[in-house]
This record gives sequence, C-alpha cells and structure tokens, in this order.
Amino acid sequence: QTADVILIPRKGAQKSDLADLRKTICEKCLDPIPPLVYFDLPKRDTKTKAYLDGVIDWHSAIAKTWLDTLHRTLPNGGRAALMIWGDPSLYDSSLRIAERLTPPNAAISITVVPGLTSVQLLTAAHAIPLNTLGAAVTYTTGRNLADHGWPDKCESLVVMLDGQTAFDRLDQDAFEIWWGAFLG
Repeated sequence: QTADVILIPRKGAQKSDLADLRKTICEKCLDPIPPLVYFDLPKRDTKTKAYLDGVIDWHSAIAKTWLDTLHRTLPNGGRAALMIWGDPSLYDSSLRIAERLTPPNAAISITVVPGLTSVQLLTAAHAIPLNTLGAAVTYTTGRNLADHGWPDKCESLVVMLDGQTAFDRLDQDAFEIWWGAFLG
C-alpha cells in the first residue's frame, strides 16, 4: 500500500530534529516519495489544569490539527501516512487521538503497521532478559514513579517518559538502570 501524502509533525524548535529525521527516513526508504506535508502540533497547556484534563484537551487539539491537515491536503480523500515513534500501544496516545478522527459513519479508517519497541530491541541486542525468573515486568511513567515510588512486589520496571528523572528520588543502591534516553 502507498500513501498519497506523508504527514510530518513539527514539535517546536527544540525537537526540529525529529521532523528532519522523518524526512530522511522517507528519502532513504521510499521510491517514489509521496509529498511530505508538515504541520505544527499544538502544545499541551501544563499550567492551568489537572494533568489528565490538560492531556484530554491537548488530544482534542491534536485531533483537530490532524483533521484540518487531512482536509486541506486531501480534499477529495486519499491515503495519508503518519510515522509514529515507538510503539503506539505503550505510553503513546496516537491511537487515542486517531479514534477522535472517526465520527460515526465517517469514511476514515486507521491502519497500524506494527513495529518493534525500543525495549524489545535493547534487551535482545544486549542479551539481557527483561524479567527475573517467574516474575512480572511492570511498565510505568516517570510521573507515576515520582508520585508513587517503586511499585510493590516489582522486580523489573520499565520507566517511560521520565523527563524529570524521577529515579533520582529513589534509593540508588536498590536498582540498576540499563538504558536511558532524553532523561532530564
């Protein structure tokens, strides 16, 4: 399947390299390259509302931006592709936002092309089992780690979205960090 256009979000000056990388991936992997359509993602209001209320409002704004971009770019319909970093099932709201594009009886369908998560790739590449024998693996966010600490009875913890380095508040001798990205 091919896309008529590829949508590339711009997330502000500090993250401009993400849009550049998406463009580079398209240039190296696609032939021919469909038109690339850039759009600015709305910013989340982090000051005025409770966290979840702010995120819900932000998701609505993103959905509106996606829909406006689709209508402007493909006024007669067609296929658009949007490259998502990571796994849209793990602490990524792309699927929740996409659901807002499909009102009843709408002619929009969503297809997800599955990929691999960074957790899968890192544990496999370094030959490190994620879990201990017979134990579960817990996924959480940096926000939850900061608010609630290390989960009870948890031996293996994957912390995602930890821009505030919540792990700094824990007993450093009680755990081992294998990898980190965009910390702090």
